[in-house]
Amino acid sequence: MTPTTQDGLLFGIYPGGVAGDDTGGLAAGPPDDPALVSDALDRLQGRPDRPFLVRAYTGFDDTTRLGGPHATATPADATRYAVRGRRLDLVAQYRSPSGDVDGYCAFLRELVEQYGPLTGTLQVTEEPDVTSNPTLDGFYPQVREAIVRGVSAAKARARELGYVRLRVGFNTTPLFGPGASFVTELTKLGGAEFVDDLDYVGLDLFPDVFHPVAPADLAPAVEGLLRHHRDAVLAPAGLGHLPLHVTEHGWPTGPGRPPGRQADVVGTVVEVIAARSERLHLSGYTHFALRDADSAGASLFHRFGLTTDDYAPKPAFDTLRALVDRYSV
Repeated sequence: MTPTTQDGLLFGIYPGGVAGDDTGGLAAGPPDDPALVSDALDRLQGRPDRPFLVRAYTGFDDTTRLGGPHATATPADATRYAVRGRRLDLVAQYRSPSGDVDGYCAFLRELVEQYGPLTGTLQVTEEPDVTSNPTLDGFYPQVREAIVRGVSAAKARARELGYVRLRVGFNTTPLFGPGASFVTELTKLGGAEFVDDLDYVGLDLFPDVFHPVAPADLAPAVEGLLRHHRDAVLAPAGLGHLPLHVTEHGWPTGPGRPPGRQADVVGTVVEVIAARSERLHLSGYTHFALRDADSAGASLFHRFGLTTDDYAPKPAFDTLRALVDRYSV
């Protein structure tokens, strides 16, 4: 397992405009402007030597041609943003209706070969616990096997190529009730090799987006959720030693959702993570997303950005920039 001890938090952001919605479709408006994306990333990062992750998505399905290269689906040509100390947070989605785990493992090995020198974290599958949405990987057969075999395949290739800085992990949404056993099922399936090959576990959380939370209750709700995930999900699965990284968090603006409240939510969530980082072994925070998919769109999924779709900053942009300055590694 790659050493992960660090002082401070590792920050990152998804800089694309396209976002999956809750129906299996995509929320997308104007195309990305690479120059404006780069400028916004520079401002959030603060200084060029500061570690900072750029989240990017690519995927495997039954039409994927092995042998590479494999383009990032969103943002396009993500490597252009992995400069000035920034590295990719590469999400390798598994969307194989036939359950082609062998092909997915080969795909992951090729991603390590192609992107390894520029990648900080490689996430194997995206929200594999969610079974109801075809944009997410839990919808597809053999997803548990894809995780446990995929993590080890990617980690083995990274070791072979000497990419000692590349961390490999997986993520979930918050897990409660019977669903809390999802991670334990993975470690039982993968055994000691899987546990040893894991470098981190990711968590996507969107408090007060789909289930309202009163402003005064947000900080304790976030702390409780993180504590639950550490103590009731990871520890029983034998993964209590691993860092937990918030791989997606955001709060959309729009009717009844003022930009000032978005800034408050981002500030509250990051402050909780920073305050509890040592106790709960929290390694970082990645925001979703840099800009709105479509600032005129009707769906929540259109307006998660820290900026509008023409890159005009909302108040939360400066909030996150200040938090990066204060708490970054």
